[in-house]
Amino acid sequence: MAKPKKVVLAYSGGLDTSIILKWLQTEYGCEVITFTADLGQGEELEPARAKAELLGIKPENIHIVDVREEFVRDYVFPMFRANALYEGLYLLGTSIARPLISKHLVDLAHKHGADAVAHGATGKGNDQVRFELSAYALDPSIRVIAPWREWDLTSRTKLIEFAEANQIPIAKDKRGEAPFSVDANLLHTSSEGKALENPAEQAPEYVYQRTVSPEAAPDTPEYIEVSFERGDATAINGEALSPATILTRLNELGGKHGIGRLDFVENRFVGMKSRGIYETPGGTVLLEAHRGIEQITLDAGAGHLKDSIMPRYAELIYNGFWFSPEREMLQALIDKSQEHVTGTVRLKLYKGAATCVGRWSDHSLYSEAHVTFEDDAGAYDQKDAAGFIRLNALRLKLIANRNARVADKG
Repeated sequence: MAKPKKVVLAYSGGLDTSIILKWLQTEYGCEVITFTADLGQGEELEPARAKAELLGIKPENIHIVDVREEFVRDYVFPMFRANALYEGLYLLGTSIARPLISKHLVDLAHKHGADAVAHGATGKGNDQVRFELSAYALDPSIRVIAPWREWDLTSRTKLIEFAEANQIPIAKDKRGEAPFSVDANLLHTSSEGKALENPAEQAPEYVYQRTVSPEAAPDTPEYIEVSFERGDATAINGEALSPATILTRLNELGGKHGIGRLDFVENRFVGMKSRGIYETPGGTVLLEAHRGIEQITLDAGAGHLKDSIMPRYAELIYNGFWFSPEREMLQALIDKSQEHVTGTVRLKLYKGAATCVGRWSDHSLYSEAHVTFEDDAGAYDQKDAAGFIRLNALRLKLIANRNARVADKG
């Protein structure tokens, strides 16, 4: 295959992607365009610009883009309309960011006339699949370069030797093995590897970055209200806020109360099991709030159908199929279900838990007249239940009679 002439690289400014940048230049002799996404990871990103310039990247080829609003509005919120949880626990914080990054990589490739994009995901994880499936879905002719699957820099020692030989700055703490690796964005932090690789050992407290321990959280509960329109959060305590601002506020509130910690051994798409420590404080609060408003606004049939497809929807996101037709089909069904998911939820935040304690809506299906234990003034005729039960019992009676008859003959 011919060497690429121009490559758009997903660039964090860290040691690994700086090595990749230089490797692309030396291995292929190509021009490199860098893309750095501000996903709310909580790090200063301007040093990435300086480091890219130091490595010979032209200023017009360095792109640092604030995508926080796009991330929450177009990716996180649609996913939360589905109440998506991978394997019943994981809120998909890393998974949902990858298609957005790929979209910008492909867009920049088109803008600059690049013939390839590149990423820093290793050959063992899920991210390589997510980046590349997304890129191919958006541009089937794009070339994707994954250096970790191509180069011979197979150890930390070799990486550092390459960096030193090419005058790539190395932070002092990078000269040794990091105790664990971290991926962060506005939705979550994900920590894995090294000190966390043995699932029998409790994760050390220093791993957690966004949440206090529940034991150290305030001894007094805090109550907040989250308002929704058509399934998306729009306000906190009556104050209308943008999607990214809502998630930022919920992260602060949840983190203060030790909410959103998860120690999880998951099944990676590539076939192995992996242990990760996740912190999703705002997302955990948002999920509880969204389920709370659905409880009074979503019909039982619609809600149960939606719950039944959720595992498939979550798996598609985890496995990198955000831009697949089946995910888009499920999204259309989910979004249809959210037409009346409008109202307000009151939540209690306390010692690691977010609990829905109240919910109200002009779109509510809840009828106190029907459910009351007091006089319902004829709203519901309890005699109707007798026929309802007899009809539903009919097939069970027939089965029981059949089983008894067969047993007697036996």
